[in-house]
Amino acid sequence: MSGMRIGMDMHTRMDQKMILAPRMIQSMEILQLPIVDLLAKIEKELQENPFLEQKEHLGEEAAPAEEFNPDAPLKHDETGDLEFSRLEALNRDWDDHFNEEHRVSRAALEEEGDRKLDAMANMPDRPQSLQDYLAEQLGEMELTADQRRLARHVCSFIDRTGYLGARVRVKEKVRERDKEDDPGRETFRPVSPAEIAQTYDEPVTAEQVEDALVHVVQKLDPPGVGARDLKECLLLQVTPDTPHRDALVVLIRDHLEDVGYNRIPVIQKATRFDIATIREAVDQLHRLDPKPGLKFAGAETQYVVPDILVERTDAGDYEARLTDDWVPTVRISKRYLELYKSKGLDEAARDRLRKSLQSAQWLVSAVEQRRNTLLKVTKAIINHQRAFLDSGPEHIQPLKMQQIADLVKVHVTTVSRAVDDKWIQTPRGVFPLKRFFGGGKKNDQTHEDVAYEVMKQKLMELIGDEDKASPLSDEELVARLNEAGYPVARRTVTKYRKMLRIPSSRQRKDWSRV
Repeated sequence: MSGMRIGMDMHTRMDQKMILAPRMIQSMEILQLPIVDLLAKIEKELQENPFLEQKEHLGEEAAPAEEFNPDAPLKHDETGDLEFSRLEALNRDWDDHFNEEHRVSRAALEEEGDRKLDAMANMPDRPQSLQDYLAEQLGEMELTADQRRLARHVCSFIDRTGYLGARVRVKEKVRERDKEDDPGRETFRPVSPAEIAQTYDEPVTAEQVEDALVHVVQKLDPPGVGARDLKECLLLQVTPDTPHRDALVVLIRDHLEDVGYNRIPVIQKATRFDIATIREAVDQLHRLDPKPGLKFAGAETQYVVPDILVERTDAGDYEARLTDDWVPTVRISKRYLELYKSKGLDEAARDRLRKSLQSAQWLVSAVEQRRNTLLKVTKAIINHQRAFLDSGPEHIQPLKMQQIADLVKVHVTTVSRAVDDKWIQTPRGVFPLKRFFGGGKKNDQTHEDVAYEVMKQKLMELIGDEDKASPLSDEELVARLNEAGYPVARRTVTKYRKMLRIPSSRQRKDWSRV
C-alpha cells in the first residue's frame, strides 16, 4: 500500500480570464433592455443618482454620450480627478445643450401637456373581471341573503378559466441539483363541495353547497362557469335548442378522446349515428368554449411596443429609426459637478460622489451606445432582408447573427443582445427582431439558399391544397417537398408540422368525403 503525502505547496500558474469593467457590464445590460424596460431603468436612476438629471428642453437634439474605452481603468492625479477634467471639457463643448437658462416657448410646453392629457384620457379602463361579473349577476337574482352569501362564497373558488378549483404548481421528478430552480408545472385541482363547506364562516353541509353550485352558480353567465371538469363545462353549454343536441351530448359524455383523434368510424360504430350527423355534432362541439372564464382575462394582455420603426421612402428605399422619442434624455447635473469640484469636501464624501459620477457617466454612455448599436444592427438586417419587406415573409432569406456581426464589426453576442426582446414595426407588420434570423438549405433545383421559414410556407401550401378525403402523410409531404427542390427529412417535416400546430394526416381526414 503506497503512502499518501499530505502537505501544502506554493506554485504559480498562468491562465487567461476576461475581466469586464463595470461600465462594460452596464453597457451590455442596457443594450439588452427593450424600450419599456429602458424607460423604467432611466427613471429609477434619475431618482437614485444625484448626478443625473432629465433634460427638459423640448425640440432639442439629444446630446451625444461620451465615448469610453471599456478597458481603460479610471485614473486620478494628485490634484484631482482626470474624469472631472474630461467632464469640464464636455460641459464647454456642449454648452448649448447644458445651458439651463435656455427655455422653450410656452406654446411648445402647452402642446406637450395637451398630448400627455390626451394620452391619459385615451387609456383603457380596467376590464371587468370574472368575479366582478358573477357578483353583479348574483346581485340581480331573486335570492335570500343567506343564499346569495353562500353563492358568492362558492364563486370565490372559481379560477380564471371558469372552473371550480384552483391552478396549482406540481413539482415533477427532476434531478436533485435542479429542484430549487424548478417551478413545477401548472395543473388544475378541483375543489369538492365538502371542502368549500369547511371554509364557510357558518355551519353548512356539502349538500347545501352542491345545491348552490348547481342551481345558482352554474346558471350564471358565461355558460359553463362553475364546472368541475371539461365534460361538465361543455354539457352546461348545451341547451334544449342546441342543434344536434342528442348526438352532441353523446360525443361529450363518451367520445371526447375519439373526437380529438378524428376517429369518426369508431364513433359511428359505437353510436350508430351516420357520418353526416357525427360531423355536424363535431362542428357544433368546436363552437363551445372549453375555458369560458378566459374572456375576462383581458387585464393580463401584454402590448408590444416596437423599438424600431422602418418606413419606405419615396425613392423606394427603407429607412429605420428608433422609437425612443418619449424616453427621457439624461445628462450630467451641472450643479452636482460644481459640488464635486468644491475643495471643502472630505475624502469620504468625495469618494461617494465619485462613484455616483462614474455611474452617471456610464449610464449616459451606455444609452447612447445602445442607440447606435441597435440602429446599425437594424439597418444591416433590413438591407439583407429587402425581399422580405418588398414581397412578404415567404421571401425571407437565411441569415445568421454572425453575418450581421461581421458587417457591423461587433461580437456576435452584441448582436444577440441587441435583438433580444426587441420588436420592429415595418410596412409588412410588427415582428420580433429575431424573426429575421434563421438558417436554410440550398435548393436542389435553383442552387440558391432557401430559409427554413420558406420551407414551412411551402409545407402549409401543400397541406392547404391536399385532398381532405385522403390527406398527405408526412412521408408524402417529404416526397412533395423534395420534388420542389427542398431537401428535408421526415423528422423535419413532423417537427415543422407540430410547430405550425397542424394535426396529423389521420386527424385532418374528412370522413364525410370518404
